[in-house]
Amino acid sequence: MSISPVLLDATHVTFDTPTAERLVKLGAVNIVRAHEQLIIGPSRPVPVAHIRAREAWFSSCEQCSDSDDAGEKWDLLYSSEIRWIPPVVVWAAESLDERVNLWRTCSYLRSLGIRGSDVLIVELERVYGTMKRFPEPPRLPRFDCSGSVAHHPDEVLLNRLDKARPWPAERYERAVRLWERYADEDPLPFVESCIAGVEGFPELASLWALLSCFFPRRTTEGALRFSRYDDLIFAILSVEEWQTPVRVICNKSQLGEDLRDLVSCTGDLFLGDRLVQWAKHGSSAAVESAPGPKPPNAGYPLLSEVYRLTERGMRLRDKGLEQLTDAPSLPIAGAEAYSPSAPWVLLDDGRLAQL
Repeated sequence: MSISPVLLDATHVTFDTPTAERLVKLGAVNIVRAHEQLIIGPSRPVPVAHIRAREAWFSSCEQCSDSDDAGEKWDLLYSSEIRWIPPVVVWAAESLDERVNLWRTCSYLRSLGIRGSDVLIVELERVYGTMKRFPEPPRLPRFDCSGSVAHHPDEVLLNRLDKARPWPAERYERAVRLWERYADEDPLPFVESCIAGVEGFPELASLWALLSCFFPRRTTEGALRFSRYDDLIFAILSVEEWQTPVRVICNKSQLGEDLRDLVSCTGDLFLGDRLVQWAKHGSSAAVESAPGPKPPNAGYPLLSEVYRLTERGMRLRDKGLEQLTDAPSLPIAGAEAYSPSAPWVLLDDGRLAQL
């Protein structure tokens, strides 16, 4: 198996840990970790503002973290210690979160003065595995956020690297614009791009279908309802029964299956954080919490608390929201769901509008 000089000499940008580890084993030396999950939480077009927004977001999280077990940041894309030696090879799977990180990387490299002609983008399709293992094809999640470059064998990675070429200037420019729109506080241009489509970026329709699940909804009659994500949580919780976040995720129903599709893109720890946000929101919370079967700080964050609906939570679930502030706000890309200052709501036709 011949090793390409590009593998040894280039700067490689990866979007998950298994990919970084595989490239190291193959001989890559200069690897930049951009392992940030950008589907949930704030994003900003300018690196300094983005770093500050993400740090504030993680500091407010009970269970999510921006660092690995060794204390190293998951996202080092903007680090001043990076040696950006051309060519830059960007490895991206079809996963929606990796596509967003791909746009962000293109935008940042442009700001560094690195020419698009010095950027090689290696795109890998999702690997579904062999159907021989199953009596019937396995159910695939509605949203694809689990694909990884590392799912491919070494021979495929090296072959794709040998064949990698810079994107045409027009496509590279469209990627930069997509990041700028994704991270802008006005989400409408990005939503319009997703609905209309952008040449070379087929992931947009699926991405907006995912992101739209986190915005509160307004019916044609004008009633305010939970976002689809919160709606699923409240439908699974009950007034009588205490449930851990694990039990909520593993609910054996169509509701649980739909929730797991979203959790596959947000991560399970975010569901625990969202329950904490609901339990702490307002003087009359819609969700209440109690100690769970595992003690805090014992390494089982999704088992350390149990939750159930309050009477108010049941009313909100069944009758709808009186106002957006009935729910805890949630930053999504450059916008914010349930925000009274920028009251974005999802309409029945899938468009986003302000109240």
